[in-house]
Amino acid sequence: MPVNIILLLSIVMGLTIYGLIAKWYVMPVLLALPRARALMPLLLFHCFRFIGLAFLIPGVTAQPLDPRFANPAAYGDLLAALLALMCVLALRRGWRTAIPLVWVFNVEGTLDLLNAVTQGLRYTEGGNLGATFFIPQVVVPALLVTHAMVFIILLRRDSKKSDA
Repeated sequence: MPVNIILLLSIVMGLTIYGLIAKWYVMPVLLALPRARALMPLLLFHCFRFIGLAFLIPGVTAQPLDPRFANPAAYGDLLAALLALMCVLALRRGWRTAIPLVWVFNVEGTLDLLNAVTQGLRYTEGGNLGATFFIPQVVVPALLVTHAMVFIILLRRDSKKSDA
């Protein structure tokens, strides 16, 4: 089976499994919490997106990755991690700008992941990602599902009732 097909199948399977975990176990708990508290664990998870910088480390990948994929993926993930950390601090401190900042993070982070998957399939030779293969195979589906969860929490929650 071609590596790109294995990668796509892995992403679809990951999205399915993480989606079921989110729907059956995590979202019922988070939707019972005030919005800021519900967002916090999801945002903290995204603070680990600095891991995308591994695409730039010589020797971690089997060969240097095409910079048309590696650079936007790595720096887009770093930006998402920094935005997520800013959101965590803003929510913890009760800033009025916290929820708009979460929207900015979530849109940027989602678009970054979708772009990275698209460019990865387009510019990685036969899906050859070396040791970073686990990122799109395991991490990206979890990140996409948690982005969807953030959108659900942002859209479903009445800020006056849930952030009190």
